[in-house]
Amino acid sequence: MGKNILFFSFVGVMVLVLVACGGSSSSSSDADETSVIGDDIEGATELIFWTFAGQHVDLFEDAVVSWNEEFPDRPIKLVAETYPFDQMHNNLLLALQSGSGAPDLADIEVSRFPNFLQGVPQLLPMNDHVEPVIDKFVEARFNLYAKDGEYYGIPTHVGASVMYYNKEIMDEAGVDIESIETWDDYVEAGKQVVERTGKVMTTVPTDDYLPMFQMVSQRGSDFFDENGNLTLDTQENIEVLQFLYDLIYVHEIAELTPGGQPHAEEYYQYMNVGNVASMAMPIWYMGRFLDNMPDLAGKMLIQPLPAWEEGGFRSAGMGGTGTVVTNQTDHEELAKDFLAYAKISEKANEKLWTILGFDPPRWDVWDNPVFQEDNDFYQFFGENIFEVLLDVRDEINSINISQYTPSVANEFSTNIFNDVLRQHTHTPEEALKKAQETIEANMQQ
Repeated sequence: MGKNILFFSFVGVMVLVLVACGGSSSSSSDADETSVIGDDIEGATELIFWTFAGQHVDLFEDAVVSWNEEFPDRPIKLVAETYPFDQMHNNLLLALQSGSGAPDLADIEVSRFPNFLQGVPQLLPMNDHVEPVIDKFVEARFNLYAKDGEYYGIPTHVGASVMYYNKEIMDEAGVDIESIETWDDYVEAGKQVVERTGKVMTTVPTDDYLPMFQMVSQRGSDFFDENGNLTLDTQENIEVLQFLYDLIYVHEIAELTPGGQPHAEEYYQYMNVGNVASMAMPIWYMGRFLDNMPDLAGKMLIQPLPAWEEGGFRSAGMGGTGTVVTNQTDHEELAKDFLAYAKISEKANEKLWTILGFDPPRWDVWDNPVFQEDNDFYQFFGENIFEVLLDVRDEINSINISQYTPSVANEFSTNIFNDVLRQHTHTPEEALKKAQETIEANMQQ
């Protein structure tokens, strides 16, 4: 989820060979992992599923078992193949362009999805399954995978951004977390944290643009407009970057993120011992706490992001994966029905939480009993997770993803953050305008 990967490039003759091997099947020997479910059922129809995230296989395996029990007259044998991120996306795009070698179903990460919407998409629209229930979903998530009114990808989560507070530090500082409603409130609370505890309020990443992107989305801004035009150097974006700079060097309540990003081992260690009072990341980041910062169990609380102004947006939808049915499947109806069963149905959205720990895009299930059952996440963060999500569900903007989004991410991690936050050689305005010119030049080539 939310990886910063450079724009797709052709990777040579060997990849062409890999994807040209016959029909709608693939060579499982090239996969990092292959699992088969339903091969013990006579007459089961084989569907091949490609993914770059092994965790996602768990969801589909569970769905196949349930499907075969519920629909014994339409049994499925699922061959799930997990590949490295770049290899899977490159192979899939080449297979679709060449007209052979693609699987029936595939995961496509959000930053790569625009590559698959160029020209006439080689994917099957899912409108017949999506349109009857889209009012029950956070619609912005579907828009990421849509073109010309056709919904091609089925989202895996909302990716709602929240603020994670270390209650132990905030209590020591005498700060009422619920009183923090705006970013101005956040700054004032941060000053109190620093003064009374000697800890920092937060850290500012320099190798990951997502933490800034969620704040940009809160402002109602973006890095691209709805027509794909680059809007990197808008005044709103300049002001967000200036705000991050000021957190460190003006207000002195933040420091640069150890390791450069919130997924770095150095950061996990620094956070785990209680050096930082808060951090803003999507709800899917909860798993990072459980896996890498166990000493914070019972100390972290989840709240909406502070708004830029009273009544403003308090969340943003970040990261994502859209699952698709390719136009090379020989089993169109079955593949589409199964995908809807695995990711659109009410039961499927419950499983997104119980199996993967994700905030399901179908918000009408969030108050179902299964979401109230005790689990590791509630034990770690308290009982208000879905109360917060329900509170902010209508405050999640659609974001515009372009085939050049990876170029934007690369500019942030290699130039913009370094020039502004580390080296101080450019103002936020200068750095963003320079990056705008660089990317626009690439877009015109």
